[in-house]
Amino acid sequence: MRFARARHAGTEFTAAVAGDPGQEVLHALKGTTSVLDLAAAPGSAAEATAWALRSSAAVPVADAQLLPPVQPPSVRDFVTFEEHVEGVVRSVDGSTAVVPEWYEAPTFYFTNPHGLVGAHDDVPVPPGSSVLDFELEVAVVVGRAGQDVDPARAGEHVFGYTVFNDWSARDLQRREMRVNLGPAKGKDSATTLGPWIVTPDELEGFRDDEGFLALELQAFVDGERVGHDLLSNAGWTFEEMIAYASRGTWVRPGDVLGSGTCGNGGCLAELWGRRGRQDPPPLRPGNVVRLEVEGIGAVQNRVVPGADLAALPVVPPARTRSRRRERAVPDVVGGAR
Repeated sequence: MRFARARHAGTEFTAAVAGDPGQEVLHALKGTTSVLDLAAAPGSAAEATAWALRSSAAVPVADAQLLPPVQPPSVRDFVTFEEHVEGVVRSVDGSTAVVPEWYEAPTFYFTNPHGLVGAHDDVPVPPGSSVLDFELEVAVVVGRAGQDVDPARAGEHVFGYTVFNDWSARDLQRREMRVNLGPAKGKDSATTLGPWIVTPDELEGFRDDEGFLALELQAFVDGERVGHDLLSNAGWTFEEMIAYASRGTWVRPGDVLGSGTCGNGGCLAELWGRRGRQDPPPLRPGNVVRLEVEGIGAVQNRVVPGADLAALPVVPPARTRSRRRERAVPDVVGGAR
């Protein structure tokens, strides 16, 4: 089964997706049913799909605007591809070493659930950035709440999978990460999610002997392929990512967990590190980025000019401050003591 959110004729709706690649159509689900509703109610997806295919008119995907397929409570993005880490580390400091801590656990950071964009939406350059990059990933959407989930049973918590593009302002990210607090403004302006969510049953045929989904991943800029990898080259399965994310806390229906960027050109920064130069160059307005994931689909976004930083409210640098430990308190005649 496949589920999308879309806008057509001024109306937003959640839909079951039917049809062959390139000829997909949307069948609206009953009433205000959302992907979150389906994820939170095990067994409801098949019934909702059957009703939609039987009762709703078909809307060609080409005639609709695809929205992010889910409005997630939270978005975690992992970094699970060793080859990606090697290339990006080299682009930052010239080293080729992956830190030992990377191998110990599937590290992630929280990113912005309010910055999601649809499969074909334009993506503005973040204010103040001149080094924009894409990141080719796959995301899992959680379908069942859990805490301290056993990796062996984490598959029971999967609702489906979708394509994930973690747009990255590398210049902003580089400055932020020198504070050792992880990326923030370098990552939160846009994340593409789409074109729809595919349920696990449709992808089981791609699973290898170690439990990884061996899906082909491809990245194109202006029609030229710049990246190609297999999802099964990740260091951890999605089930292991869910288990780690839930350790000591909760994952909830609708939570999105990104795989992290694949290797072999899953982003430009990795290629810059390997080639020792910005080749291909950072993304500019007019560039079109297309990411394809076997068994799921493709997203394609055009980069457009963003807001002029000079026109936005100015946030000053930190001012020099004293380190005194007591306030200056006004006296009864208006002076200070």
